[in-house]
Amino acid sequence: MLSRGAPIPAVDIPVVTCQFYDGRVSLRYAALGLLAQQPGSGYDLLKRFENSMANVWPATQSQLYGELNKLADAGLIEVGDIGPRGRKEYRVTEAGRQDLLRWLTDPGADPPFRSAGLLRIFLLGEMPPDQARQYLEAFAHHADAELARYQTMRDTIPWRESDADFYARAALEFGIRREAMEADWARWLLEETHRRSAD
Repeated sequence: MLSRGAPIPAVDIPVVTCQFYDGRVSLRYAALGLLAQQPGSGYDLLKRFENSMANVWPATQSQLYGELNKLADAGLIEVGDIGPRGRKEYRVTEAGRQDLLRWLTDPGADPPFRSAGLLRIFLLGEMPPDQARQYLEAFAHHADAELARYQTMRDTIPWRESDADFYARAALEFGIRREAMEADWARWLLEETHRRSAD
């Protein structure tokens, strides 16, 4: 254990993340929701995840395919068609649609908010001030990069006049505003740390 103020071993400062993902919540409703919007194969769903939902709910191929199996076993989705080379197209069952609607209307069942990035900020006093400032600078740069990425997505996605696109754009707008706030907040905190060190 390091004593307070002792040098901390090299830190990979650029690794900054502020995802608000809680691993205790399964992919169940993300997958169920996308299949409710449009039936598709596991591959189709993975591509839709990568192009839209990965910004709010990241998932790997193995996680997604595993969740599809669980949803099918629970009777929440079913195979609607089998195409060439055994390609299965999944669709939501009535039980799946009811489970999705139940979840959508019960935000009280969500797990508590957790953020690894904010936990790091809370504990920055345990590292030397120069390293803490480096972390805050990286935090701000990361937020700037994510903000630019989200703005590019907003400006280049061919949005349709559908409920799905309307709410997808609303979720993206939340990300844009959150990243702008995080960048602004990190710069405020940097100024405060400089002010404290000058006193």
